[in-house]
Amino acid sequence: MPALPARPTITDLSLALRARQVSSRELTAAALKRIGAASEKLNSFITVVPELALAAADRADVVLSKDGGGPLTGIPFAHKDIFCTAGIRTTCGSRMLADFVSPYDATVVERLAAAGIVTVGKT
Repeated sequence: MPALPARPTITDLSLALRARQVSSRELTAAALKRIGAASEKLNSFITVVPELALAAADRADVVLSKDGGGPLTGIPFAHKDIFCTAGIRTTCGSRMLADFVSPYDATVVERLAAAGIVTVGKT
């Protein structure tokens, strides 16, 4: 992966993806690695979905290789756990919903997915 700023913005990442300096898979793998390294100390993620994230990153890389997509295509992203995401646990931080898996996506999740973001998990 090329040298990016220590704290890259979405714009930095988007430009690097479009210039093919980095792939969405590489960004997503790096994000998942960082999440894993910090998870025990920070406990900031309720759910992490590495398999789904890497598959979405691969799809984003195909779109980007054809000069397609928009500015968010291939960007790793974590949703707030209050938004329903189809097939991913949504707890809203509640024990009562600890095992709830939504059958549908919230509108914001649909729109971000349509924009090409890569869901890595929920915070």
